Amino acid sequence: QVQLVESGGGLVQPGGSLRLSCTASGTTVSQNLVGWYRQAPGKPRLMVAQVTRTGNKNYREDVKGRFTISSDDDKNVVYLEMNSLKVEDSAVYSCNLVTPGGMRSYWGPGTQVTVTS
Repeated sequence: QVQLVESGGGLVQPGGSLRLSCTASGTTVSQNLVGWYRQAPGKPRLMVAQVTRTGNKNYREDVKGRFTISSDDDKNVVYLEMNSLKVEDSAVYSCNLVTPGGMRSYWGPGTQVTVTS
């Protein structure tokens, strides 16, 4: 059974950095589409970044140049490095894994990121 667990969230000042981790079990991250999503209170969940099985990376426009998604196959972890954080980046960040062909989708419980002065 596939399980995802996020970690690394927290409280940070504007301009600061955080690195989120999505640790997977029950599958190998590089064999799936893995993405980071975020949801702020009262707003829809949005895709932040994703990495495909072929290693292609996609980002939403407002995080390009600030966020980097990467994976470590040995640890079976997908990271989201977040730099130059802004107040509007505050949200619950969740990891999503989609198996080949879109057959199944899995979500982690999420981790809170709060950017405040």
